Amino acid sequence: MYKMLRQRTKKALLLPDVVICFCLIFAGGCMVGPDYIPYEMEVSKNWSDTARLHGGAEPNMVQWWASFNDPTLTSLVERALKSNLDLKQARSRIRQARAARWSAEGGLWPSADVTGSQSRSRTSTGVKSNLYKTGLDASWEMDIFGGQRRDIEAATADVQAAVEDLRDVWVTLAAEIAVNYIELRGFQQEIVILQRNLDTQKKTAELTRTRFQGGFVGALDVANADALVATTAAQLPPLESSAQQTIHNLGVLLGAEPSALGGELNFTSAVPSAPLRAPVGVPSELLRRRPDIRRAESQIHAATARIGVATADLFPKFTLSGSVGFQSHYADQLVNWNKRIWSMGPSASWNIFDAGRVRANIETRKSLQEQSILTYQSTVLIAMQEVEDAMVALAKEQEHYDALQKAVNFNRKAVELATTLYTQGETDFLNVLSAQRSLYSSEDALVSSRRTISTNLVALYKALGGAWENTAVAEIP
Repeated sequence: MYKMLRQRTKKALLLPDVVICFCLIFAGGCMVGPDYIPYEMEVSKNWSDTARLHGGAEPNMVQWWASFNDPTLTSLVERALKSNLDLKQARSRIRQARAARWSAEGGLWPSADVTGSQSRSRTSTGVKSNLYKTGLDASWEMDIFGGQRRDIEAATADVQAAVEDLRDVWVTLAAEIAVNYIELRGFQQEIVILQRNLDTQKKTAELTRTRFQGGFVGALDVANADALVATTAAQLPPLESSAQQTIHNLGVLLGAEPSALGGELNFTSAVPSAPLRAPVGVPSELLRRRPDIRRAESQIHAATARIGVATADLFPKFTLSGSVGFQSHYADQLVNWNKRIWSMGPSASWNIFDAGRVRANIETRKSLQEQSILTYQSTVLIAMQEVEDAMVALAKEQEHYDALQKAVNFNRKAVELATTLYTQGETDFLNVLSAQRSLYSSEDALVSSRRTISTNLVALYKALGGAWENTAVAEIP
């Protein structure tokens, strides 16, 4: 029967070929190893305290920085998202992951090589001859047990993890730009307050000197007034240094030289603020929105698929190979139909003893999968903590700000009253000195609190995984 089949087809089809073909047909859909099931982690239904933050509403994360209504901040973020070097590295890692997937996909297809050789030999009788060969060799390892398809599955999950890494860099970068910009405006406002208080203290010192010359006060009051002026002036250089260093940070974040933004940002502006009642959604939404959580989930998928890659080594491997070409003892007769040669046939290999290497590799992959699940759980818990911390910090800092605002108002009245009484000779200079110190301290703390509120709001947007939807991942070459 087999001989008749060969005669009818006029092909060198061997019986093992038929067996392998049937194996491929019936086992082509078989893939060893566990199938990936999306991991679900139980989280609470609500945040601990969202009364002040509209916790039940779905947050709008697209361009959250625009809610600060600061054109300079918006411009800096948008420019950074195009030129930042960390983002460019993340895009390169996506291209690397895609190339690795293409390489894995190539394992499903046959491979072919063009060959050519020339050799000269001599027999024991002294006869010398040349042998010329050229042709095409092809082979195909059939993925009957799904090891290669599992490898492609893992590589695809790696691509998704790289995409989520880009999104995570995107989220982090937008937050870093906003925080540095808010810090810069805070330093500039502190400089304004310091200079204003310094001017007031200088006037008080002049007043004290005049009263000293008139014999109304002693030299101690003049010394105290001059000491206060000098102490306040000494705080200016560190603030100016911090402001310049923050400008340098922003320049590097934009992928430019540190001083590139000096001319643009050296002017003084108010600390940007945004509505505090930002909706935060519910914890379950966080699992689908935070890029680092999504990346950890993709890593579980990749680790699960690689268990199948390792498991496939327990089973035999089947290969179809063949070659066609020409062979001749004379170079000018090489390409001649009568000189053609060919061969084809299947082969199989099965590693039946490896001292436990394959099974050890499988256990290694299972351990890596377990580690990726634990990493996912840790990432979720940390993400939830970041949101909870940001909400608490934002709410409590607002209370702090309200109290400082009252303190500033009272201290301003105290300075006015102490100065008036001192001029009239109804109080000593220590009261004026104390009032001015308290006013400067409370005004400086008020600006710092305003800055902290805005940075806490940025931290909340970041913790919620804000604005990665803008990443044009599909357009990355």
